[in-house]
Amino acid sequence: MSRVDELCGWTAVRLAQAIRAREVSCREVMAACLAQVERFNPQANAIVSLQPAEQLLARADERDAQLARGECMGWLHGFPQAPKDLADTAGIRSTHGSLILQDHVPRTDAIVVERMRRAGAVFIGKTNTPEMGLGSHTYNRVFGTTRNAFDPRFSAGGSSGGAAVALALHMLPVADGSDMMGSLRNPAGWNHVFGFRPSFGRVPRGPAPDLFLSQLGTEGPMGRSVADVAMLLSVQAGFDDRAPLSLQDDPACFTASLDRSFEGTRIGWLGDLGGHLATEPGVLDTCTQALRHLQALGCEVEAVPPPFDMERLWRAWLTLRGALVAGAQAAWLADPAKRALMKPEAVWEVENGLRLTAAEVYQASVDRSAWYQALRGLFQQFDFLVLPSAQVFPFDAQLHWPQRIDGREMDTYHRWMEVVVGGTMAGLPVLAVPAGFGGPHRLPIGLQLMGPARADLAVLQLGHAYEQASGCGRVRSPLLTSDRTAGSC
Repeated sequence: MSRVDELCGWTAVRLAQAIRAREVSCREVMAACLAQVERFNPQANAIVSLQPAEQLLARADERDAQLARGECMGWLHGFPQAPKDLADTAGIRSTHGSLILQDHVPRTDAIVVERMRRAGAVFIGKTNTPEMGLGSHTYNRVFGTTRNAFDPRFSAGGSSGGAAVALALHMLPVADGSDMMGSLRNPAGWNHVFGFRPSFGRVPRGPAPDLFLSQLGTEGPMGRSVADVAMLLSVQAGFDDRAPLSLQDDPACFTASLDRSFEGTRIGWLGDLGGHLATEPGVLDTCTQALRHLQALGCEVEAVPPPFDMERLWRAWLTLRGALVAGAQAAWLADPAKRALMKPEAVWEVENGLRLTAAEVYQASVDRSAWYQALRGLFQQFDFLVLPSAQVFPFDAQLHWPQRIDGREMDTYHRWMEVVVGGTMAGLPVLAVPAGFGGPHRLPIGLQLMGPARADLAVLQLGHAYEQASGCGRVRSPLLTSDRTAGSC
């Protein structure tokens, strides 16, 4: 194994320890990261707006000089990082995957980026995302398509697709993402890494024009181990008065040991939501096989139908999502020059939102609240709920979205991702973990582990135990061992 492979293959927890102990220099880590980016990124297209190597190495040298003086900025000291391209990053082009913002260079950081910078991260660029994060397939007209880490012919998922692929191909030790409709969970499942959608308010969002209505999306951590995810969450989480709905809890709790017993823990398997969801053949089989790892921990797993009219929840989702997207992008739609630069799905989303009445938006919020209460009741019977991270295996990267699943037509561009809506609408903590491989091309799929309100630590502990029982964290993309002389993945 080469030194580059060794350093880039370490867990982030191990890397942080080695940097602080000065077993490895920040320069050496940065050089290894850049070598890995050079090797994989030309075809994977996960990292965009890559910064000059000499500039990045100079910043790594600054981090080494700080350590030599006995100064450590935090857990990310010297870590190469690439914020998701939806997160404004001061001094680095932040396009949100949109031609409208293709020359946007922010002067200030998003809160989550600010916290990573303060903890010592060195930003090498950004990770690719779909236009404005819309759609769970990472392609846009600014940078192109991000390719799956296990087979570049297929989609990486999204909208944190660039982050997931950069992790899976060892170009980054950990990564930030965001999740409105599975944007942390689907790409994690499709690239065999871990993605955590925290409880709403756990990671403060902003600065933003709207501080109160936008309660569907949240930022969160991704990693190659659950311990890495928890440590990055400890950096991202915590109250900020610029985000008045952010939680006050001390984020240091996520730095503690994740070990605990799950003997007798009650798991509710939601599967395809009682037949409501269309699923590609093999998805449910792969996921139910993965449930045996929870049973090996002593968990009691029981299939359970959803305690709700799931079509009612879907209609509420369409209303609330449409209202929020329209609020953010209606001005673009009204400008003919900018409208011409919007993808059709974005135009559809905004137009739907503009047709809504206040009464319809209020009713959708009532329906959302009823769903939360239904889950509260379910959590009286079960400690955790589990379901697939996606309804299909990764599809051809040339497609925009699957229009049919197992003979059932998809009536919107995102209906094929309906499986993630429940966690979003309830604002609950959900961790995507690798479930295994399936489908005709033996590609990855994941499980969602969902806990009750604000039980973020418990969900991470269950994910950590699952990781140890399944050994899924040790599985690597075959592209990592491919012939280096090939020049790309």
